[in-house]
Amino acid sequence: MAPEFLKNIYRRVRRMRNLMLLERAAPSVDAFLVSYPKSGRTWLRYLLSCYFAEVSKLGFEPDLRTTFRVLPNFDRDAERGLPVFVGRSNNVSVPLIAVSHRQFTGQLFAGRPVIILVRDPRDVCVSAYFHETKHKHRFSGSIAEFIEDETYGIPAIVRYHNGWAKGMEGSRSLVISYEEMSSNTDMTVRNILEFLGQPVDEAALAKAIEQARFSKMQKTEKKTGIPGHEYDRSDEDSLRVRKGKVGGFADTLSEVEAARIIQICRDTMVPEAKALMQRSGISLD
Repeated sequence: MAPEFLKNIYRRVRRMRNLMLLERAAPSVDAFLVSYPKSGRTWLRYLLSCYFAEVSKLGFEPDLRTTFRVLPNFDRDAERGLPVFVGRSNNVSVPLIAVSHRQFTGQLFAGRPVIILVRDPRDVCVSAYFHETKHKHRFSGSIAEFIEDETYGIPAIVRYHNGWAKGMEGSRSLVISYEEMSSNTDMTVRNILEFLGQPVDEAALAKAIEQARFSKMQKTEKKTGIPGHEYDRSDEDSLRVRKGKVGGFADTLSEVEAARIIQICRDTMVPEAKALMQRSGISLD
């Protein structure tokens, strides 16, 4: 009992220390890029990292391991977090876009510029199901059971978006959707650059969009993987870059399951979160 008790104290102290360090770091962040997991963050991070690496002449073309050097996670991880950010060293200047799946926390995010990426919750749920069953191995039930699961399913997706939708009020923010990115990648990136106050380099933008094509990213992931994760890269359902298909949920969900997801969102999302979801092309009114 005693060792476990001490471990719990250590974990609590470590979390508090990390939170304090992130509070200190938050004012230096130019914008936060936030999303619920499986909303397309890997694609957007990689695309933006390719763009800024080109325009800032960083001297390397990002892959799925080095992309974190350009757009780091908002944490202290030695491979993927703020310590690896290269944008303000070696006489280069790249905006610090800190990427996070964290729930909204006022002490970290209140009043700060936010880019929030949303996606149809049906596609998010299916992608999350394969991630938890094939990649993380933290869930072993059916997709119907996953939908209702408080930790990984639609209730968790709702809580996340409810928190951010309310928390962003009063902050400078930009809402983008995976669906918009898929249909008009060029315009989505232009909107992000305008939000960041960055000029558009036409050649660099075209090159970054080409580098971040789905087939190329999937090939890169199969070759290099994602730092900090060990998984079977020969199984396409375990990949981060899995299908990337808008409306792909229909390949996995029954009509009843898809309707159940919409019903939970309609019943439990706050109006502000429903408004966010409209950007993904669905109505929850």
